[in-house]
Amino acid sequence: MKLNILGCYSATPRTFTNPTAQVLEIKNHQFLIDCGEGTQVQLRRHKIKFNRIKHIFISHLHGDHCFGLVGLISTMRLLTREADLHIYAPKGLKEVITLQMKLANSWTDYQLIFHELTNTGSELIFEDNKVEVYTIPLDHRVYTNGFLFKEKVGERKLDMNAVLNADIDVAYYRKIKQGFDVLNNKGERIKNETITSPPEKPKSYAFCSDTAYKEDIIPLITGVDALYHESTFLEQHALLAPKTKHSTAKEAAKIASQANVGKLILGHYSTRYDDLNLFKVEANEYFENVELADDGKVFEF
Repeated sequence: MKLNILGCYSATPRTFTNPTAQVLEIKNHQFLIDCGEGTQVQLRRHKIKFNRIKHIFISHLHGDHCFGLVGLISTMRLLTREADLHIYAPKGLKEVITLQMKLANSWTDYQLIFHELTNTGSELIFEDNKVEVYTIPLDHRVYTNGFLFKEKVGERKLDMNAVLNADIDVAYYRKIKQGFDVLNNKGERIKNETITSPPEKPKSYAFCSDTAYKEDIIPLITGVDALYHESTFLEQHALLAPKTKHSTAKEAAKIASQANVGKLILGHYSTRYDDLNLFKVEANEYFENVELADDGKVFEF
């Protein structure tokens, strides 16, 4: 699992910082999460191919999380995209995008499929044979979701020495990897656990931006390998957090600690701060494994 941070700052873009957007590479998918202004430029800068993005997840309709979307959709059209594009977003974004395309007479030649989100509880919004994606209801000034990405349990691994010694026909290898006992060429039943090893532990990633401190999310994200949690403010401006429905670095760390996550990635910093290391210092008081997101940074877990 690989996370590419394209932008991780709040409010307006600057010449050297970008609003929220990131690409999660998981089981041959490249999921785009949020699409702030300038996202398509960042995709080019970091050599991420547009045509590999087939699913886009938008947390909420504030501009620093979605103003880059119509430009990206338009560029995909100019690049003669043919593959379907799925967009999972709060109800209302479809209306915004389609109105702009209508007025500009710029309808896409590829199928644009909106999955409008309105549920205030967690729900499964995407699933294939390898990955599941759930919403994480957040507490912000408008309807907002985070997203939980989970790998499904994979197949068992063949112990080829054991398989060959057991004299099993190759036609049964698929069933063995699926966990079944099989008969060998002598008609003997071979126990699966004697010829395989368990699959790798499935990985998971939770994206939580933007939100006030919300302990309700802890059961949903408990034990994830990595948690991206917004940390708009330092403690010196903590009084601004509840007013704006944002979080401090300490509050993000408290969530990470209570959820027993593997790694906490801080982001969505207010642009009033020059020294990002202060966010890590404050978060480390409550949680040890803290990383700082930054534009262009890549995390693997």
